[in-house]
Amino acid sequence: MRKPFFITLVLLFTSSAVLAQIGGIEDSVNDISDTIRAIFPIILGVIFLVGFLFNAGHFFGENADLKKGITRVLVFVLIAGAVVGIFTYLIGIVV
Repeated sequence: MRKPFFITLVLLFTSSAVLAQIGGIEDSVNDISDTIRAIFPIILGVIFLVGFLFNAGHFFGENADLKKGITRVLVFVLIAGAVVGIFTYLIGIVV
């Protein structure tokens, strides 16, 4: 009679410790997720600005090539849009 009681107590205390650890991890993941959601639009804006500045040389100046500039900007926008879509999808699933 004493052995099953001891096993029950050990399992009870072990399971409560495991649940407490999962709760702590969930809170920290939520904090990190909120921080990323707040910073992500700023980072995306900087990436778009840098991408445009790198491709601006194709629109202005002596060797301006409008077709090449538009093509590069469109490719950049498609890649950035794919990254945003994947990020949004992953955040929606995880949290």
